[in-house]
Amino acid sequence: MSLIIENLRNELKAAADESVRIQQEHFFKEEIKLYGLKSVQTRDIGKKFFKQLPDKSKEGVLQYCEELFSPMIFEESITACEWSYNVRKQYSADDFSTFEAWVNKYVSNWAVCDTLCNHSVGTLVEMFPECIRRLKKWSSSENRWVKRASAVTLIIPARKGLFLQDIFEIADKLLDSKDDMVQKGYGWMLKAASEADCDAVFDFVMSRKSTMPRTSLRYAIEKMPAELKSQAMLK
Repeated sequence: MSLIIENLRNELKAAADESVRIQQEHFFKEEIKLYGLKSVQTRDIGKKFFKQLPDKSKEGVLQYCEELFSPMIFEESITACEWSYNVRKQYSADDFSTFEAWVNKYVSNWAVCDTLCNHSVGTLVEMFPECIRRLKKWSSSENRWVKRASAVTLIIPARKGLFLQDIFEIADKLLDSKDDMVQKGYGWMLKAASEADCDAVFDFVMSRKSTMPRTSLRYAIEKMPAELKSQAMLK
C-alpha cells in the first residue's frame, strides 16, 4: 500500500504548478493545502494509479482512501473521493459509518465536501434509504462541513424526485444558519429538488421566505420559471 501511495504522491508533486496553486487558493476562504494541479490532471493521475491497485476490494480501496485523506492535501483528498466512488457497486449500509467519519475528520472545504457527498455518500444513501435517518442528524452538527454535507449528499437523488420530505426536513433544520457555505448547500439541494417537483419546492420556499436567507432563496429558485422567481423574490 505505502509504495502505491508514495508513487502517486510523487507524480502529483511532479505535475504541480505554482501558478495553478496560487490561482486555486482564491476559490477558498479557508486555508487549504494544495500541490497545484488542474482538475483533469488530478483525475488522470488518480485513474492511472487506481488501475495499479493490487486489491480492488471495497475494504482494500477504502484503506487506501483513508491514507490519502489523512494529510488533508486537496489533490489527494479528491483522489480518495473518486476511488471510494469507484467501488460503489460493493457498498453496504455499514459503509455509512466510514463516510461519516471521513466527513467529520477530513472534510475542510466545500470542494472535498461536495465531491465526496454528491457521489459516494449520495449513492450509498440512494442504495440504502434507511441511512437517511443518520444523514438527517448531520444537519444538527456544530461542524459547518457536516451541516453542508447533510444537504449536498442529496443533490443527485433530489433531481430524481427522491427523499423530498427528508429534503424539506433538512432544509428546515438548516434554515437559520448564518454560514454562507451551509446556506448555499441547502439552497442547492432545494434547487435540485425543484427539477423534479417545482411546485412543491416553490410552496416550501414561499412558506419560509420571510426567514430564509436571500442566498439560499436565490439558489433554490434558480431553475424555476421566471414568473415563480419573481413571486419568490418579492419582499
